[in-house]
Amino acid sequence: MTTASTPPVLPVSTHVGTVHLNARDLPGLTRFYADLLGLNVTWPNATQAVLSAHGTPLLHLHAAPDLPAPAPTRPGLYHTAFLLPTRADLGRWLAHAARLGHRIGSGDHLVSEAFYLSDPEGNGIEVYADRPRDTWTWKDGQVQMATNAVDAQGVLQAAGIDPATLDGAVPFSAPAGTTIGHIHLKVGSAAQAAHWYRNTLGLDVVADMGSAAFLSWGGYHHHIGLNEWHSAGQPTPAAPAAGLRDFTLLAPDLEPLRAHLHGRPDVQSGPDSLSVTDPWGNRLSVQQG
Repeated sequence: MTTASTPPVLPVSTHVGTVHLNARDLPGLTRFYADLLGLNVTWPNATQAVLSAHGTPLLHLHAAPDLPAPAPTRPGLYHTAFLLPTRADLGRWLAHAARLGHRIGSGDHLVSEAFYLSDPEGNGIEVYADRPRDTWTWKDGQVQMATNAVDAQGVLQAAGIDPATLDGAVPFSAPAGTTIGHIHLKVGSAAQAAHWYRNTLGLDVVADMGSAAFLSWGGYHHHIGLNEWHSAGQPTPAAPAAGLRDFTLLAPDLEPLRAHLHGRPDVQSGPDSLSVTDPWGNRLSVQQG
């Protein structure tokens, strides 16, 4: 893998839009995300649910009761990462999740503080807040990240919550500015996937960890994560399963990407979008927005 910048085929403001999941239990999974993250729910029809934060759609769930659960080694979703605007917001969420009784993992990644859990269908979830960009450390084009213990007490105290009693906690609703900060995918080869995403979407590889790679536009710590921790050597799945259906990226201008991908037979082009599937069956759509 390389950290050299590729031509700017997408603007630096490109970011993750909506993640689409196939849900075996659509009502149950909808309730779970609405309760966990304080999202608003709309129902386009009886087989779909859209979960939004202040009008911004984050998750689109599709009823798929007949699909099997994905095997742990299957390429697909590792986690959807919900980015909260401030550390205080993260503290309010952490108290809320604790009161709901969820088992939560954590990681201080130097650039961010993050908490982890899974939904009832095994889809990974990260809820995090970034540290200020001027505190991130870069060396030779790579952002320095780690997985250290999170100061959970400090996160709670940032929200004015007593870590011992959770006094001061209030019902949680996703604050304005909540987004999907990144999506993390399972692939058969992190090196090959980084090459594919870099060449296809013009991302920069900002952290190369061998069995995992992290890529972004505009100097973010990552918009797309790729790992082979459970899926090394796996090919494109032969049949659909529950879990990741596809995801969208939003960009203000698609014309450079359209020119960059012109003639590729694996690209589907529409007036306001381009869709493509990576070598492990993860489908994405880049939309104008």
